Amino acid sequence: MPAPFRLDGEVAIITGGATGLGFGMARCLVASGAKVVLAGRREEELQKAATALGAAASYVRHDVTEHAAAGKLVEAATHAAGSPPGILINNAGIHLKKPAVETTPEEFLSVLNTHVIGAHALTRAVLPGMIERKHGNVIFIASMASLFGLPKVIAYSAAKSAYLGMVRTLASEVSTHGVRVNAIAPGWIDSEMMRTALDGDPARRDKILGRTPMGRFGEADDIGWAAVYLCSPAAKFVTGAVMPVDGGISIGF
Repeated sequence: MPAPFRLDGEVAIITGGATGLGFGMARCLVASGAKVVLAGRREEELQKAATALGAAASYVRHDVTEHAAAGKLVEAATHAAGSPPGILINNAGIHLKKPAVETTPEEFLSVLNTHVIGAHALTRAVLPGMIERKHGNVIFIASMASLFGLPKVIAYSAAKSAYLGMVRTLASEVSTHGVRVNAIAPGWIDSEMMRTALDGDPARRDKILGRTPMGRFGEADDIGWAAVYLCSPAAKFVTGAVMPVDGGISIGF
């Protein structure tokens, strides 16, 4: 295995790929030899990100809550990259910061539709081709909210916890066909979503940093290189796993 961490010849779809963690992962995958297709709702942001990434990047406008359109995204990505995707990163998400008793059923369902149903629809669309080719990697971007209790994020916590069950079930179904399914659980990574979550809540910010052994927030590339590893030949015997990338916060104190 001369280059176990390279992704040459791979095509990756990254939902929510134009900004934040998605863009950080795209940058690392491109640096490792992959072509990336960024998927998201905001065309201006997608175009800007694809331009910054260079010739190895393209984009398709797609809303993950349009579940019936998942197959069209896979077709468009295949056309844009010139070959079918061997990597799917389910990264798109929304955040809702509210006490549980104030979270309405409609708000709860909106979060689940984006994270859970949207990710399932797209995974379902890519899996037949991956199984046929006996090669593929699906990554779900989980969260610290998948691992322990956090206040005021009941819908987000439920959605991200669902990812862990999805990863285990999918891995048990498709790993024998050469398709690996894993999750990354980012700690607190500097991003627009994190800033929104911590806006006006300095006590929560201090609590997070106080529980993080490395004493700082992470960077998008920290998640990007974890994604590269999980999609690379170096991780060829890794499936059904959840990898915390969190500066040590999940070890507890």
